[in-house]
Amino acid sequence: MSLPFKSSEFDHIHGGSSFSRFPSKSGSRKSSSSWRMMFLQPLAGLRSRSPVVRLVSAVVMIVVPLLLLVGIVSPEHLPSALNFSRYELHDDPSIDTIFHYDLSDAKGTGVGWKRNERVLFLVPLRDAAQHLPMFFGHMANLTYPHNLIDLAFLVSDSKDNTMESLQQHLRQAQEHPDPGMRFGAIEIFEKDFGQAIGQGFSDRHGFEAQGPRRKLMARARNWLLSVALKPDHSWVYWRDADVETVPPTILEDLMSHNKDVIVPNVWRPLPDWLGNEQPYDLNSWQESETSLQLADQLDEDAVIVEGYAEYATWRPHLAYLRDPYGDPTVEMELDGIGGVSILAKASVFRAGAHFPAFSFEKHAETEGFGKMCRRMGYSVVGLPHYTIWHIYEPSTDDIKHMEWMAQEEERQAKEAKLRQLHDQKWQAGYQDVGKSWIREKNNILKNTELDDLDLDKLVPEPVSPKDKDSKDSKDSKDSKGIKDPKDLKELDGKVKIHEPQKA
Repeated sequence: MSLPFKSSEFDHIHGGSSFSRFPSKSGSRKSSSSWRMMFLQPLAGLRSRSPVVRLVSAVVMIVVPLLLLVGIVSPEHLPSALNFSRYELHDDPSIDTIFHYDLSDAKGTGVGWKRNERVLFLVPLRDAAQHLPMFFGHMANLTYPHNLIDLAFLVSDSKDNTMESLQQHLRQAQEHPDPGMRFGAIEIFEKDFGQAIGQGFSDRHGFEAQGPRRKLMARARNWLLSVALKPDHSWVYWRDADVETVPPTILEDLMSHNKDVIVPNVWRPLPDWLGNEQPYDLNSWQESETSLQLADQLDEDAVIVEGYAEYATWRPHLAYLRDPYGDPTVEMELDGIGGVSILAKASVFRAGAHFPAFSFEKHAETEGFGKMCRRMGYSVVGLPHYTIWHIYEPSTDDIKHMEWMAQEEERQAKEAKLRQLHDQKWQAGYQDVGKSWIREKNNILKNTELDDLDLDKLVPEPVSPKDKDSKDSKDSKDSKGIKDPKDLKELDGKVKIHEPQKA
């Protein structure tokens, strides 16, 4: 599906047609040529020669193609007059639908924004209507030249109004008053892949769902890539729509490393009661001896998914190596990568690398893509200290805990209200005699001559714990020394004895 609008910067490339991917003969993107002109040029010279020469030439033109069909003569053995590949392609004013592309012009470099290198921005969408306002806010903030960014969206298996919302946001972006804010070519594709797994956090990240889900996602990515990648694209950037925080310079930052495949670190914020933040993307990792041994023990069609107790791989993860104060340009070689944010050179995909929709070295989708790129000799790196932030999606356990917290908060509020009512009832049930006591106390002390009283005698001196212990010990000894009542009589005057009265 093509939208009926375009940016003015893109007009000179597409000759004014609505998002046409093929320029007219006046276009400056690539030179177009006619095969008819290529064949007629050598034939025009034959008409001016003698009949014998024309006869010989005709025989040669008939025999040589037959020999080529059986593989006897190769093109390099043909005479220069018949070697059409040496003829330079020319524009034909009468045919403007044949194009010549030099793919060496689409070679990605570390300074693509200076060399006008085009970026294909790929976004798979499924029930993503609620995330599109945030996504297009990030798109508007990108510092990479917008006219060099081509957008391609794949809407699949959606039950909400993702398609309508997407068209509305794209129309607003392309009608921006500032031409520099408008993007290049925009394509929307719609195709369902039978994804039956829900979009909830626990549904998408449950262990049982990982294998089938990854394979379906790989099919969707390959489908979008195959229909959207054009010969003039130098870079391909994959991005999820539910990224909450991302630097506006992310394309330049990743591109400046000039790697074949590169990913940032991906974390997510958490509520205070869960620890504020947490690594999100655990699919970016290096292989370990344990994981390699595990892969050898699994079935051929098995798919290892990272971050689950069922597969203890003990791999070094990009996410766990993050230092908030570390150098964001530090690189880490990776074997598997996550799919939240991937920047890759278009030449990687043109060479045959893709997202395996099957078990490739016991991995699929983005992790399998990383493994495949390593097998093909491409560089695959991650930036442990360069972090983007995914939105927080509560899991089933988180939702249960939040429900309990809401109930607990409601219970505490009711308890506080009941306590307040209880205190009011308690106060109302007793007479306040505080003021009366103050008056009575003043009356009592009114006729007392406090100045004549010896307060030192009235108030006993404080006894230290040491003196108290010694006194108690002495009294204890004295009491232990008295064993006979006769002894008590000897203490007449000192101890008063109460003898029981006789009946």
